[in-house]
Amino acid sequence: MADETPVIEIRNLHKAYGALEVIKGVDLVARKGEVISLIGSSGSGKSTILRCANLLEDSQQGDILFKGEPVRWKGEGLHRHPADPAQVLRIRTNLSMVFQQFNLWSHMTILENVMEAPVTVLGRDKAEAEKAARGYLDKVGIGDKCDVYPAQLSGGQQQRAAIARGLCMEPEALLFDEPTSALDPELEQEVVRVIKDLAAEGRTMMIVTHDMKMAHDVSDHVVFLHQGLIEEEGAPETLFGAPKSERLKQFLSSTMAV
Repeated sequence: MADETPVIEIRNLHKAYGALEVIKGVDLVARKGEVISLIGSSGSGKSTILRCANLLEDSQQGDILFKGEPVRWKGEGLHRHPADPAQVLRIRTNLSMVFQQFNLWSHMTILENVMEAPVTVLGRDKAEAEKAARGYLDKVGIGDKCDVYPAQLSGGQQQRAAIARGLCMEPEALLFDEPTSALDPELEQEVVRVIKDLAAEGRTMMIVTHDMKMAHDVSDHVVFLHQGLIEEEGAPETLFGAPKSERLKQFLSSTMAV
């Protein structure tokens, strides 16, 4: 297991918006079946790393590898972009992203939302995609909501539909960008339960979260980011139980006190 090629590997990642450098040289690895949580204060670079991993953002320096295959680039610095659109599409379809704001199509039913990408992007048979979509909606606990529209669901139900949509692509990994931060505490727990179930199944996941309890409970490895760099990382028991850096101690005392 130790020498298995990682699903996602990031080496010396740098990302800038103009003159503002937000990621300053980050290394990350997510192996098959691992759950990696990224924590840190707002502006520390957590979500940017996730978006760079999924090639939704262009990075200016460093390597991104998917199952050992490096992303091919053209240009340099702020003019660096992926060189192969087909490679980008292939990687993105294997790294399903679940966003903070659900991003469901309002004019489609929940079932249509979940089966849309497998049919249009992967070219799957419609009946086969529908069967899979119904199965994943059952899995996240909203199988009875197939024929309703997003506006008729609570935020927690919409986020669970977004997770089912990600799962229906049968990806190599799931990327969660603050999946519970738009929800009130009761609805948040609905989504946390689903994420815990997915972690227990051994799915590969990278999770950007403000929920320290979830990060502690579901993660194999936790990464604390501060000002675009990894300040500290390790197993959740160590990171939360015996933090070494003063910045992490401050961060945990402020977040745990809320």
